[in-house]
Amino acid sequence: MIYRDWVGWRCHTLAAEQEHQTQAALSHIDAQGRARMVDVGDKDVSERRAVAEGRVLMQPETLQLIRDSALNKGDVLTTAEVAGVMAAKRTHELIPLCHPLMLNRVLVELSLVDEPPSVAIRAEVRCSGKTGVEMEALTAVSVAGLTIYDMAKAVDRGMRIDAVRLREKDGGRSGAIRLE
Repeated sequence: MIYRDWVGWRCHTLAAEQEHQTQAALSHIDAQGRARMVDVGDKDVSERRAVAEGRVLMQPETLQLIRDSALNKGDVLTTAEVAGVMAAKRTHELIPLCHPLMLNRVLVELSLVDEPPSVAIRAEVRCSGKTGVEMEALTAVSVAGLTIYDMAKAVDRGMRIDAVRLREKDGGRSGAIRLE
């Protein structure tokens, strides 16, 4: 039997049974190792919330251009905030096996940071639903970062999108999570 895991195609053998059992325990992998969408039909609707963050590191001169709204492509911060909101709303179209969700709130906040020179990105997503909104918050941060990169790349090819991660999660069976 052959199944796909996160590394690629792998032949399933008796020697790999323990690894296969670990893979099958993942919610998006069935007992045969195939990808599947999780059935959330039996879950209760609850208030869900997730906060993600990240940053775009850049040269001090680039940060100043963004601060002064002096880049040729326009207002970087407003454009990136809107892009992040739009991305959160379309996460199910971008990430295979994500459920489409009716989001109650998407807030994308950008802050200019002098040391190290960067734009800090924070996204908070809320919904009343049967599955969490972590992917939506992470997608919002990622696309906001990509938008900043796209709008400033003509002046700074060395920018780096960094530290994209989940900070907080509330709701559902697993309850609250706070990460440092």
